[in-house]
Amino acid sequence: MIEDCDCGRKFRMRRGCLTSGEMADNKGFTPDGQESLPSASPVENPPPYTDSMVTLNDFNSKANLTEKEISLTEDPYHPFEHRDPNGASAGGALAHLLKSSLGTGILAMPMAFHNAGLAFGMAMTLIVGFLCTHCVHILVKTSHNICRDAKVSALGFAETAEKVFEYGPKGMRPYSNFAKQFVDIGLMATYYAAACVYIVFIATSFHDVINYDLKINWDVRIYIALTVIPCLLIGQIRELKWLVPFSMMANIFIVVTFVITLYYMFDEPLVYSDKPLIAKAANIPLFFATVIFAMEGIGVVMPVENSMRKPQHFLGCPGVLNTAMVTVVSLYAIIGFFGYVRFGDQVRGSITLNLPEGAWLGDTAKLLMAVAILFTFGLQFYVPNEILWRKISHKFSPEKHNITQILLRSGIILLSGGVAAAIPNLEPFISLVGAVFFSLLGIFVPSFVETVYLWPDRLGVCKWKLVKNIFLGVFSILALVAGAVASINEIIEMYSGDD
Repeated sequence: MIEDCDCGRKFRMRRGCLTSGEMADNKGFTPDGQESLPSASPVENPPPYTDSMVTLNDFNSKANLTEKEISLTEDPYHPFEHRDPNGASAGGALAHLLKSSLGTGILAMPMAFHNAGLAFGMAMTLIVGFLCTHCVHILVKTSHNICRDAKVSALGFAETAEKVFEYGPKGMRPYSNFAKQFVDIGLMATYYAAACVYIVFIATSFHDVINYDLKINWDVRIYIALTVIPCLLIGQIRELKWLVPFSMMANIFIVVTFVITLYYMFDEPLVYSDKPLIAKAANIPLFFATVIFAMEGIGVVMPVENSMRKPQHFLGCPGVLNTAMVTVVSLYAIIGFFGYVRFGDQVRGSITLNLPEGAWLGDTAKLLMAVAILFTFGLQFYVPNEILWRKISHKFSPEKHNITQILLRSGIILLSGGVAAAIPNLEPFISLVGAVFFSLLGIFVPSFVETVYLWPDRLGVCKWKLVKNIFLGVFSILALVAGAVASINEIIEMYSGDD
């Protein structure tokens, strides 16, 4: 006990001496009003209590941060709770998706099977359909996640890309505006290019029916010029509510056309023996480009999802997306397979163009489909113009907005008609648009956006999501390059044949 006490006294005395010595050399402890004694050497080391003060400040900062994290954990933001309670139902959203997908694309599927072969075409249609569905799924899921992080109720396609980069890794944040502009410009180019396809389709349908029935030989470019006239009128509609009657009539015409087309597809015994299971390798890129064009409705996915009052029903099983895509892929595979079996090498860019010439039922289907696509032109033209006008409206005074929109819309439609007249062949045009635009927006952008959002530590076991998205990106680039090259070569051959 005595030794312990002595050791304790020695320790306390030693600690007191050290502390006194340190304090004697420290000017920070000079009493107020007294001059400090001159020191033989300047103080080289920082005062011992400085570290304690810094540590205290750091500790307080960490405490504040912890409080914020706890607050965020206790009160997370739920974007679905802030949606419009009067929004679209799951059934309405499903109808919108089906309507946007069942257009000129499904009529081009027999041509896609012609470029692929029966077995390869069927297998790849199902695979591409799965990939397109997956890309839409990851885009919507990423949008839901970034809405929660950014505390907003809903985001469009371009806004989703912007926010993902803005909240993503530091190296990606400066490119958030570029990501938004890239998607916006891509959407505009996609819809404007699809509008050119619409004009070619309408003109070709009227060309075949009128030339045959009236025994005249007008060039298809004359019909393109005539088609531009009603497009100029429909393209001036700026309110979606005024496009609803046109869409309703278009839906009725499309259903009637499908029924007539199915009748002609099965009115004769089908011959399978002369159809290859796998087509020539040179034509395979055209198949992928056409299928991507037909299936990708990436531009309408986010607006439809944003309009839902219960967006949690969009994904999941069965969900709006899965139900719509299973229906679409099944119909595309059936129409493509049996359409090619029925018409063989004579199949054209739209199967309606293969219906018998001069037969009143076949002519009715062709004209109804042409009018349906004409009525859909307004909706097709509405989306890119809204994006474009949002970007440039501030450059014009409000009193000039009306005349500016009239001139702008008219100029774009005339330019679209000029492009359609330059490439009046439907088959390579569809492949070119699908290869260049839909492969980028429908596959590459969703996979890249998901990678940025999950980077670096949420990419799954062994970063399998990164590997998967790299595969999707490579596939989209290959489809773009190969499909564009094959389509351009076909267009060149078409002009060479004309010469």
